[in-house]
Amino acid sequence: MALMFFNGGAMRGEPLHHLLDGSPFVGTARTAAKYRFYAVGDQCPALYPVSHGGAEVTGEVYDVSLDDLRDKVLPSEPHELELGVVELTDGSSAFAMLLRRPYTSHAALRDITEVGDWRAYKASA
Repeated sequence: MALMFFNGGAMRGEPLHHLLDGSPFVGTARTAAKYRFYAVGDQCPALYPVSHGGAEVTGEVYDVSLDDLRDKVLPSEPHELELGVVELTDGSSAFAMLLRRPYTSHAALRDITEVGDWRAYKASA
C-alpha cells in the first residue's frame, strides 16, 4: 500500500472517485507551500514543484495498493501529468500527480495557485 495525495477528479464526490474503491481514506491534507497549482485545459488540476512562490494545496490522502495505482489510477490520468512525490504540511510524503516536465501539451495552463483548491476553483469558474 502507498499513500497517495489526490487533489482533483478522484476526491470524494468527484467523477473518478470510483477508481479508489477499496482504498482506505486516510484524511484531508494540504501540501507544503512548495507548489504552484494549475488548471490544465480547465479539465484537471496539476501541481508543479517550485523553490519559491509556492502555496499549500488542498486534497485527500488515500492508502492505495500498488496494483490499483498501476491498473486503475495511472491509466486514468491525462498525459499532461506524471507520478511524483509531494511533501505535505506535516512534513510527510505522498505520491501525487504532477505536471509533466517538460510540459509538451497544447492544453492551456491557468495558474490557480491563489485558489489552492480544485473544488473552489470549479465552483468559481
